[in-house]
Amino acid sequence: MSPYDAIYFDLDSTLCEPIQGREQLLETTFERAGIEQFCTVGGLRVAAREVNDAETDEEFFEALFTEAARNADVDPTVAPDLAEAYLSTVDPARVRFRAGAEAALEVAREVAPIGLITNGTRETQTQKLEALEIVDDFDVSVFVDPRNGVPPKPHAKPFELALSGLGVEPENTVHIGDNLYADVAGANAMGMDSAWITLGYENSSEHEPTYELASLEEFDVVV
Repeated sequence: MSPYDAIYFDLDSTLCEPIQGREQLLETTFERAGIEQFCTVGGLRVAAREVNDAETDEEFFEALFTEAARNADVDPTVAPDLAEAYLSTVDPARVRFRAGAEAALEVAREVAPIGLITNGTRETQTQKLEALEIVDDFDVSVFVDPRNGVPPKPHAKPFELALSGLGVEPENTVHIGDNLYADVAGANAMGMDSAWITLGYENSSEHEPTYELASLEEFDVVV
């Protein structure tokens, strides 16, 4: 029996990953834009913390590369070209399960209601869910939708919607994700337990997850 009344998952880099590696996607993006690469995948993860109000994928990636350029002391006017190059390179449907993710979902479904809380738009993320054949597997799904008052994690609103959608109290739930800022800090602030998929990174932040997992192959420590 699970210690939780509900189990929530992030999507990108938690349940799935691009078939083409993120590093290669980023390299190709800069090559297509004709711009010398000034940031890494890790740098984009840091820059994403400052992007809170984009309403479309185009707006998100333009704001993301703008912030990354500023962090690297690069002229941010390169951002539109990089955003266009990235969106023309990436195919949202070309994803696969991360190690242990499919099995973890099966176990979670057996012990508690499950939810999805993702920092992507419904249109883009649904393509990934359909490719993985899990679009109908969640009891509640929350997507970013700033036009309708749903900003990205770590804002409380996505978590509130996910909790109310299943009628559970935060202290009896856990959220699993790869991002210390969006997933762990957001869940902790709500009073939820949190599980951090480390992706090989060390925790150098102030945000302390309830669990640290190298991958979802270690999901059994949560349930």
